[in-house]
Amino acid sequence: MIPVTKSYLPPFEDYQARLEQIWRAGWLTNNGSLVKELTGELCKYFGIKQLELVANGTLALQLAIKALNLTGEIITTPFTYVATATSIVWEGCTPVFVDIDESSFCINSELIEKAITERTTGIMATHVYGNPCDVETIKKIARKYSLKVIYDAAHCFGVKIDGQSILLHGDISTLSFHATKLFHTAEGGAIVCRDEKISKHISLMKKFGHHGEDRYLEVGINAKMSELHAAMGLCVLPKVDEIIVSRRNCAEYYNKLLDGAGLGRQHIPAGVEYNYGYYPVLFPDHERMMRVRQALIDNGIMPRRYFYPSLNTLPFLSSHGQRPCPVSESVVKRILCLPIYFGLEHSDIEQICKIILNP
Repeated sequence: MIPVTKSYLPPFEDYQARLEQIWRAGWLTNNGSLVKELTGELCKYFGIKQLELVANGTLALQLAIKALNLTGEIITTPFTYVATATSIVWEGCTPVFVDIDESSFCINSELIEKAITERTTGIMATHVYGNPCDVETIKKIARKYSLKVIYDAAHCFGVKIDGQSILLHGDISTLSFHATKLFHTAEGGAIVCRDEKISKHISLMKKFGHHGEDRYLEVGINAKMSELHAAMGLCVLPKVDEIIVSRRNCAEYYNKLLDGAGLGRQHIPAGVEYNYGYYPVLFPDHERMMRVRQALIDNGIMPRRYFYPSLNTLPFLSSHGQRPCPVSESVVKRILCLPIYFGLEHSDIEQICKIILNP
């Protein structure tokens, strides 16, 4: 079987050495030495001052909403993983869906202003497949209407704009370190916030709102990363650049073999250092996509309809009824993510492309 992605696993002896550190210390969680080390190494990698590690990317989104005191309506995209929108609902807010740009697959910044009401407090936009949103336009809109901006940067490990980390944009950026991501801690995530005061508040909230031995300062939650997960991250991080190069080679080979096949591609703007976390292709119609998908599955190849469905069509996410998002609703019927991961062989890509061209 060829899966859509495969977790990079470091040499077992590297992870075992980290586990021995944990065993010697006898410290499994609560901001142990490996969590502190991984935090420092990630700050160096991204070129940022502070970062809070958390148990997963969904909790990162929820804590971001809490930390910025968002209420009422939050403008977001329908073309993203369901956790982006459900985190809004979970925190007692209402997702207001704005359609996507048909070339970037990210939220259409030209439509955001029309969706703002007196109840709007924030914008939560996803850098889809690691492709940056129109951050400059979103920043201008946010300033004009005094809105907070959260970027779901779950796919963005290593992505840069004009030489700087994409995580420097917005009030808060959140990351996922799930096992399916190119950098992972098996389960985990992170929150990046340039405001040190807000970052410290997040640090407090993620550990029950508990400071010291007996000071309980506010309502919090358990969102801490364990030493076991940090150990995995410390073993994967030194290989990240090699992982990205491997994925880029896969993407370039796909591009070569599928040239002229009539498939749409996501537009990556100039100045973006992309991480090749995904390889989405857009078919001209739903029927051809489904025919190719089934042919791949029949041959032991597992692509993914990522993302499907368009979130504005889910009744439990649309308090005001279903807001039409025609571009997103069209794209979800035609998009397919092809296998891409460290160690994927060119012969596998040849097999995949042969089926796509002759399903």
